[in-house]
Amino acid sequence: MTRDEHAFADIIEQARANGPRPMAVAHPCSTEALLGAVEAAEQGIATPILVAPQAKLQKLAATLDIDLGRFEVIDVEHSHAAAERAVALVRGGFADMLMKGSLHTDEFMAAVLDRSKGIRTDRRVSHVFVMKVESYPRYLFITDAAINIEPELEAKRDICQNAIDLCHALGIAQPKVAILSAVETINPKIRSTLDAAALCKMADRGQIKGGILDGPLAFDNAISHEAADTKGITSPVAGEPDILLVPDLESGNMLAKQLTYLAAAASAGIVMGARVPIILTSRADDAAGRIASAAVANVLAASHKKA
Repeated sequence: MTRDEHAFADIIEQARANGPRPMAVAHPCSTEALLGAVEAAEQGIATPILVAPQAKLQKLAATLDIDLGRFEVIDVEHSHAAAERAVALVRGGFADMLMKGSLHTDEFMAAVLDRSKGIRTDRRVSHVFVMKVESYPRYLFITDAAINIEPELEAKRDICQNAIDLCHALGIAQPKVAILSAVETINPKIRSTLDAAALCKMADRGQIKGGILDGPLAFDNAISHEAADTKGITSPVAGEPDILLVPDLESGNMLAKQLTYLAAAASAGIVMGARVPIILTSRADDAAGRIASAAVANVLAASHKKA
């Protein structure tokens, strides 16, 4: 078992118990993209439907000694067509999950968000990193570090609710949300502190449901009881958050990658707010990370079906 699989063992086991769910895979034409789909199938998490130029896919599969006869393969001309066809499979009810293969995120998400042919909903689409850091006793959900660049308050409400909903699906009944900024006091010159205060009041009024929110919180007092106590912060969230809601994509992306490369954190990635969970991992991610992401998507898809 790899590091990522060990870190996410409970989620992977829950996904296996659910049984494999149909998963459309858009353009799995790199080694890691194809291995991620194949290993998700081998572990009983997903039944991949591979959408790609067939000749290119077969050539790759031959170099990896993978028998494509085990899987449904849909032949398309190029990556753009692969994204459109994979999304169409979801729209048609043929897939409960969607995975990005070896194509650019912008190209993939354009098909997802297409107003006539996509799978968007009334909710803003957002990305959630699910991270396991050895020095922290629970999963950390970091959002949004991949899709929304500089979200306004209304978008942050959806981003927050998406992350809370994911926590619920994974068995966290009342997740604690730390709304991050550079400081823990409200400063009219720092927009993220004003947004944090507004989000907390929105939660009080029922506009955000199912979680406990506090902010603004700087990262140190969000993650450390000692740091919060030193600054005299009394908070139901400080020191033990489940969700870290970041001010913008830049700060979130840097935070997630710092945890990955400096703290050896294991990570999974999932996109919320569409009709089905979307596995949006980086082209640089290894197969183990994709398996963990597929397991999170499986559990989320099963939760949607039950609901």
